[in-house]
Amino acid sequence: MEPVSGAGDGRRRLLDRYARAGRADAFGERWPLRVRGRSVAWVAPLLLLAGIVVLDAYTGADFRIISWIVLVPGIAAAICGVWGTVLYGVLALVTYLVADSYFPDAYRAGMPDFVLVAIGGVLAVLACLVRLRAQAHHLRMRDIAETTGRTVLRPLPTGWGGLEHAAVYLPAESDARIGGDFYDIQPGLHGTRVLVGDVQGKGLGAVETAAVLLCAFREAGYHEGELSTVAERLEVRMGRHRRHMADLGRTPEPRFATAVLLGFPDDARDVVDVVNFGHEPPLVAGPCGVRRLPLGDGLPLGLAELASAAKPGGPPLPTLRRFPLAQGETLLLTTDGVTEARDGTGCFYPLAAEVTRVLAADERAARPRKLVALVREGVLRHCGGHLADDTTVFAVRRL
Repeated sequence: MEPVSGAGDGRRRLLDRYARAGRADAFGERWPLRVRGRSVAWVAPLLLLAGIVVLDAYTGADFRIISWIVLVPGIAAAICGVWGTVLYGVLALVTYLVADSYFPDAYRAGMPDFVLVAIGGVLAVLACLVRLRAQAHHLRMRDIAETTGRTVLRPLPTGWGGLEHAAVYLPAESDARIGGDFYDIQPGLHGTRVLVGDVQGKGLGAVETAAVLLCAFREAGYHEGELSTVAERLEVRMGRHRRHMADLGRTPEPRFATAVLLGFPDDARDVVDVVNFGHEPPLVAGPCGVRRLPLGDGLPLGLAELASAAKPGGPPLPTLRRFPLAQGETLLLTTDGVTEARDGTGCFYPLAAEVTRVLAADERAARPRKLVALVREGVLRHCGGHLADDTTVFAVRRL
C-alpha cells in the first residue's frame, strides 16, 4: 500500500483517476479480456453476429433466425464500453436489413423484427451505461476502503525503528480491505514498541475500534518511558471509546480486543518486553529452534474496566514481563485466523509444529519475510483457501 499524502492532493488524484477510469471504461479498455495488452472484448459480439448471419443463410426460408441478432448489442453491453455497444447496435440494424433483403418478400422477417432489433440496441446501450456507473461506484468504494486501510494499517518503512519486519493481512471476506485485526510499529524516545491485536466482532465497528487503539498506541508508544504506561493508556482509551459509543447509542455488543504489546528497549538489545492482553502468545523462532512465550495473566483490552465495575479492586492490568531474545531470533505474532484455521476434518492449523519443521530444514526461514510467507501459505493450504476469520501474520526482529 502506498503512503497517503495531503488530503487535498489525494482527493484530486482520486478524482482524476475516476475520470480516467470512466473514459477508459466507456470504450471498453479496462475490460480484462486482453491479449498482449490489447482489448479483445469486441470479438465475442462480432463472432455472434457472423454466426447468426451464416446460420440464417443456411437454415432455409422456412426457419428464419435473423431476429436473433438482437442478442449482439446485448452481449456487447455486458463486455464492451458504451461506444462499442452503440457500434454493435447500429451494425446489428444494418446487418439485419442487408440479410433480410436477400430473401423473397414472402419469407422476410420485415418491419416488426427490425423494430425489435432497434429497441434491443437502445436497451443494450442503457444497460451498458448502468453497468459502467456501477463499476465506477465500485471503484470509488474500493479506493475508500484502501485509503482507510492505509490509515489504520499504515505502510511501515523497511527497517522502521531498527526492526526487520514483515506482515500479511488476509480478510475473511475477499472483497474486504480491512477488518478488526491491527498491527503497528512505533519508534519513540525510549525504544521501539510494537502492537498486534484483534478486535472482537466484525464490520465497521471493529475497524473503528482498531483505529482508536492504534492512534492511542502511536502517541503513547512514542512519548511514554515505561511500556506498562503505554498498556495503561490503551486500556483507558478503550474505556473512553466504549463510553463514547454508549452516549451515541451504538452499543450492540460489549466490544473488546486481544493484543500483544512489545517493547524493544534501547538500553538492552538482547531482551524484549511483553504485555499480553489475552492474546495468543508470540512464538520465538531462530537458530535454536522454536519456543512459545508464556500466556500471561492479562484480560483483553476493554474487560479490565468491566471487571472492576463488577468487582471493585478487580484484576489489574497485565504484568509486564521481560524475556531474552538472541540475535537472529524472530518474534512471530498471529491473530486467531491462524490458530483457528481448520481443515476438512476440523483439525486446527499446527502453527508451532509447521514452523519447527521448516526451521529444521532451513534456518534462513526464521527471517521475517520468509516466516510470514510460510505461515500464509500454510494456513491457506490447510483451510483450502476458506478463511473463517480475518487473518494477520506479523514477524519482527532486531536488525
